[in-house]
Amino acid sequence: MLQGSKATPRHPGRDQGSPAAVLPCPYRRPHPIADSVTDAIAPARFSLPLRPLFTVTILLGSFLLFLIQPMFGRRVLPVLGGSPSVWNTAMLFYQATLLAGYLYAHALSRLVVRRQLLVHLSVFVAATLTLPIATARWYPAVAGSPTFWLIGLLLVSIGPVFFAVSAQAPLMQAWFARSADRDAANPYFLYAASNLGSFAALVAYPLFVEPNLPLGDQSLLWSAGFVGLGLLVVLCGLSVGRLPMDGASIGNGPATGTSAARPVISWAQRRRWTLLAFIASALLLSTTTHLTTDIMAMPLLWVVPLGVYLLSFVLAFASNGDRYTRIAVALASPALLVLGSWACLASGPATATLFATAGIILLFVVALALHGTLAQDRPAAAGLTDFYLWLSVGGALGGVFCALLAPLVFPWPFEHPLLLVAAALAIPTRPLVPATARWLALPGVRITLATLALAASAGAAGLYGVAPVDSDRVLTPATLVVVAVLGVIAVAAIGQRGLFAYVFTLMIMTLGGWQQLAQLDTRERSFFGVYTVEERPADFSRILLHGTTMHGQQSLEPELAAIPMTYYAPNSGVGLAMRAAPSLYGPDARIGFVGLGTGTLSCYYAPGQRWTAYEIDPVVIRIARQRFTYIAECNPALAIVVGDARMTLAQAPAAGLDILAIDAFSSDAIPLHLVTREAFGVYRRALTSDGLLLVHISNRFLDLEPMIAAIAAHEGWSAMIRLYNPTGPQLPGQTFTPSTWIALARTPDRLAALRAESPRTAWQPLRTGAPVTAWTDDFASVLPILKFRRDGT
Repeated sequence: MLQGSKATPRHPGRDQGSPAAVLPCPYRRPHPIADSVTDAIAPARFSLPLRPLFTVTILLGSFLLFLIQPMFGRRVLPVLGGSPSVWNTAMLFYQATLLAGYLYAHALSRLVVRRQLLVHLSVFVAATLTLPIATARWYPAVAGSPTFWLIGLLLVSIGPVFFAVSAQAPLMQAWFARSADRDAANPYFLYAASNLGSFAALVAYPLFVEPNLPLGDQSLLWSAGFVGLGLLVVLCGLSVGRLPMDGASIGNGPATGTSAARPVISWAQRRRWTLLAFIASALLLSTTTHLTTDIMAMPLLWVVPLGVYLLSFVLAFASNGDRYTRIAVALASPALLVLGSWACLASGPATATLFATAGIILLFVVALALHGTLAQDRPAAAGLTDFYLWLSVGGALGGVFCALLAPLVFPWPFEHPLLLVAAALAIPTRPLVPATARWLALPGVRITLATLALAASAGAAGLYGVAPVDSDRVLTPATLVVVAVLGVIAVAAIGQRGLFAYVFTLMIMTLGGWQQLAQLDTRERSFFGVYTVEERPADFSRILLHGTTMHGQQSLEPELAAIPMTYYAPNSGVGLAMRAAPSLYGPDARIGFVGLGTGTLSCYYAPGQRWTAYEIDPVVIRIARQRFTYIAECNPALAIVVGDARMTLAQAPAAGLDILAIDAFSSDAIPLHLVTREAFGVYRRALTSDGLLLVHISNRFLDLEPMIAAIAAHEGWSAMIRLYNPTGPQLPGQTFTPSTWIALARTPDRLAALRAESPRTAWQPLRTGAPVTAWTDDFASVLPILKFRRDGT
C-alpha cells in the first residue's frame, strides 16, 4: 500500500470512533444543470476502489504529459535547424502551461466535485477536438529569434491537450482528499505516483517508443491514451462525487459534515516554495543546455536530465522521503565543491563526456535536496493545490530565466554557475564541526577569511592564465594550492550558507571563472548557441568555436590568410571536390554549401562560378563578415540565404546546383533533420542529375557513416568516403585537422570522375557492417550509431 512521505496531523472535527455522520454540506448549493448531468450518468451506488483508481489515473496522466514533451520536440526540430534551444524553449512553454493547468485546478477545487467533473469533462471534450497530435503548418520568420514563434507553434498545436492533462494531477489529488478513503488526509503519495509516471515516460520514449514507432503511430497512440485518461477522470469524479457529502470535506476521510479548514499559508512560505522550485527548474535547463550543445539536440539527451530531475521528486515525496532528503542535503555541499566548482566551467573536448556525467550527478543531488526541502514544508491536504500552484510558478520562472532572459543577458551560459551558487544559499545544511562553525561565525574571522580568500583567488587567476576554450585546462601547482585552501575553508563553512556560497563562488572563479570573464568580448550568443572568436598568437591564427568545437580557423599570416584550413583543407574531402569542380562542371559551376561558419569554403571560388551559402543564424553571418576575411578576400559576391537550409533549398529552383556541401553541425550536435531520407530528397531536387553531394560527418560522439550508407542505399545514391588525416609538419599559422567527408552522386560515373581528379587512394568505399535503419523525418534513433570509446570521451 502506498503511503505518504510523512504523517499528516489529524484535522479537528473528525470522529474516529463512530460512523461518519451524514450532514448537509454548508457550502453546497444545488445546481440544476450540474446535478441533472451527473445524476444522469452516475448510478445511485457508484463505487470503485479509490486508491488503485486514482493511482492509475495519475500515473497515466503524468505518463502522457511527459511523453508528449520529447515527442513534439522531435517534431519541431526540422523547422528550427536542430538547435539545442528548441528544448529549453519548449520547456518554457510546458512549464507555463503547467502553471496555467495548476491555476485552473486550484480555482476549480473550490467547487464541489460534481461541478468540477462537469467543467473538467468539458475541457477534455474541447481538447479532444484537436486530436490527433500534429504540427501546425506555419513557419518562423527569417530574421530574429524564433523563440516566440516556437511558443506560438506549441500553443496552437498541443496547447489544449497539454493544458487538460496538466491539470489532472493536482485535481485528482484534491478529489482524493475529499474522498472517504482513510488516507484522504495525506494524498501526497499520489504526487510520488505522478512523478513516477513522468519518469517512466521519459525512460520509455528514447529507449522504446522513438526507436520502434514512427511519429505518426506515436501520435495516434498518444491520442488513444488521452481518450482513455478522460474516461478514468470521469470514473474518479463519479466515485467521489456520489459520496453523501459530494466530496465537500477535504482531507478528513469519511465525510462528517465538517469541511476541513484550509491551512494558513503565509506569503513567506509561498515565496520559499517558489524560490526552491525556481532554482531546481532553472538548474535542470542549464544542465540540459550543455548536453544538447556539445553532443546532439535529440530526445535521448533531453530526457536524461529531466528524468533525473523527476526522480528527485519521486524520492522526495516517497514514504521515506525524509531519509533521502537528509542524505541529499548532507551530500549537496561536498558535491557542489567537488563537481560544481570544476565542471560548470572547465569543459574541453576530451572532458565533455566527463563534464556531462558530473553535471547529471550534481543535478540529481542538488534537485533532491531542494525538492526534499519542499516536501518537508508541504501543507496539509486542504492546501495541496496552493502548494502545487506555487511549485509550478517557480518552475515557470526557471524556464523564463533560462530560455528568455539568460540568452539576452549573458554572452556565455553564466546562468549555470550562478544557479549552483543560489542552490548553495538555499539548501539548509548543518555544520560538519559545530565548534569550527561557532568560530567562523565571529564577524572578525569571517571578514578576514573572506578577504584572504578573495586575494588568493584573484592571484591564482594570473597564475592560471587564459586557456583556449576548446582545450582542456591544466592547473598549475600554485593554483591547486589555492583551490585546496579554499576547499578547506568551504568545508569548514558548511552550515553557514552565506560564507559557504561566497567561498564556493571563489572556487568557481579560480577554476575558470576569471578566464571566462576575461573573454567576454570574444563571445556572442543567439538562439542557436554560443560563439567564441579567439586570437591565438602562438599559432598565428584566429578561430571560431561553437560551444567547445572549432568551426573554422584563419591564419593571421597574410600569405596564408586565403588558404582553407581545419576540416576544409585542400586535401580534405570537400577540398578535393571543390578543386575538381572546374574539371567536373566547367568554369561556370554552381556551388552551394550549408553552414557558413567563417566562410572558409568560399576560398575555393574560381572566376565564373556562382556560389551560394545557406546559414540559419544571422549572428554567424555577422561574425564571418566582420571577424574573418575569407569572404572579403576570396568571394565578396557570395550569396547568403538566411534560414534553415532544408526549407530554403526546398523553395529554391530545382536542379540549380552542381555541388552541394552539407556542414551545418552546431558544436558536435547534429541537426537530425538534415540527415534523413526526406532531407536527401531535398538535396536530390536541388542538384542537377549529375550533381555531387558532400556530407561532413566528423563527430566525437556519433558514427554517422553507416547511417549515410543506409540512406544512400534506400535513395539510390552511390557513395564513397574520404578519411583525411594530415601528416608531416605544418607551416606556422597553418592548421589542417582530420576530417571525414562522404561524397554521393546519382551515378557511379560522377564519383569515378572525382576519384580520377584526386590522389589515388584518397577515396574509399563506405564500410559494410551491421545494418542500421535509415533515418526519416518520422523515425530516427541515435542509439545504434553512438560511439563508445575506451578513453571515456
